[in-house]
Amino acid sequence: MTSLSAPFFNGFALSAALIMAIGAQNLFVLRQGLRREHVGAIVLFCGCADALLITAGVSGVGAFLSAIPQLKLLLALGGAAFLGWYGIKAFQRSASPAAMTMDEGMAIPLGRAISTTAAFTFLNPHVYLDTVLLMGAAGAAQPAALRPIFVTGAASASIIWFTALGYGARALRPVFAQARAWRVLDAIVGATMVSLAASLLMGALSGRA
Repeated sequence: MTSLSAPFFNGFALSAALIMAIGAQNLFVLRQGLRREHVGAIVLFCGCADALLITAGVSGVGAFLSAIPQLKLLLALGGAAFLGWYGIKAFQRSASPAAMTMDEGMAIPLGRAISTTAAFTFLNPHVYLDTVLLMGAAGAAQPAALRPIFVTGAASASIIWFTALGYGARALRPVFAQARAWRVLDAIVGATMVSLAASLLMGALSGRA
């Protein structure tokens, strides 16, 4: 029992430590949780995506991807463009005198919610660094028979985190009953997205120098 619990909790702890940092994906899940829009589908997508990426890393895909710098550059440029666009939209919402309150504003369709979640997930090179490379290296260091246990622990941490973030956001609904709170949140989202976009762009350009 102890031999099985150790790789599980190793994967769980490492995944939890990496995933709890405030980033683009987490902020989007939080925002959708506050709006109560497609929370279950978004949480399920994020958890499954992390499980897939971690499994790929443990299986050796991370070592393969690290040998293709062109792919990393394309991901960085694409991610920077998407994050910059989303950040500007958030700033526009924040500056609008008609900023929405909790029950205002048009709900986005499920397809758009999932596609946006997918963009935040797969267009961010840091996601690959955390899941495919770092988690993959840690998982690959486990004995072959214990690697599925490590992946299960890591995926469990991801699912628990996104579930808590998406559904736990409802506890903040009284705070976001006012338009001013949404303006502040969108300003934070905008600043985070633009900063991440600039970081990705500078990293891509410095890598080509």
